[in-house]
Amino acid sequence: MKSQPVRVRVVFDCMIFLQGAARRDSPAGACLDLAEQGLIELCVSSEILAEVEDVLRRPRIRAKFPALTDDVVTAFAESILTFATLFDGVKREFALERDPKDEIYLNLACHAGAAYLVSRDNDLLHLTDSSDNVGQALRERYPHLRLVEPIVFLRTVRDDRPVRSSSASL
Repeated sequence: MKSQPVRVRVVFDCMIFLQGAARRDSPAGACLDLAEQGLIELCVSSEILAEVEDVLRRPRIRAKFPALTDDVVTAFAESILTFATLFDGVKREFALERDPKDEIYLNLACHAGAAYLVSRDNDLLHLTDSSDNVGQALRERYPHLRLVEPIVFLRTVRDDRPVRSSSASL
């Protein structure tokens, strides 16, 4: 009996969902495709899904991406639940005073045992800086977790080799 390969657990920040919904041919869209195809295990929480829907429904976002109609956003949000793993009861392990809204992504990645947190957010990516105290505590407690941008993540997962860039890994 052939065993199923272990899928890498991943958390996407809100920008990855936004860019993936708005432009499926973007790197963020390619990240979502990997999750939809079952090649990675996308981890989400109710808080994250609520933020994604809220952001995709904002007038400023709609003006920039007119294809994101109410129907498209609703279908997108519902589709995420068909291929993602929902985690609830995520505890606050890390505080990000410079951007508290990002805590839900970081704490879910820790709670779920994710190997990657894929982001374009500078506050999250700053945690890879060796001078960042929260990042240092994160590296000590979760040495397997990598914070990377979408292109680095895609390259890593597709090539099936570890992230080599010190600036891209935590």
